[in-house]
Amino acid sequence: MLKINSYEEFKETLKNKKPNQDWPGSLKSLWYDANDNWEASHNIAQDMHNKIGSWIHAYLHRKEGDTFNASYWYQQAGKTFPTLTLEEEHQFMVEFVLKK
Repeated sequence: MLKINSYEEFKETLKNKKPNQDWPGSLKSLWYDANDNWEASHNIAQDMHNKIGSWIHAYLHRKEGDTFNASYWYQQAGKTFPTLTLEEEHQFMVEFVLKK
């Protein structure tokens, strides 16, 4: 597994053609989102039946402007609707996943 320890290291991987296959689904989903592939990111997130999957799912719907759907998924994740920018939330999620 390609071990990365920081958001900066994560950003360096964005030049690759695809995320590391050994990464957890959450990190792959966030990688695809950062590479402007909303659909691939969403496909992974919606198949993750846990809090982080719901959080990423919420973020993605927020990003597309669907606040109703995003609100539902934030609730499923146990999160309140954020006041952070999308970029700040993405970084926060990547750092959260890297700590696990």
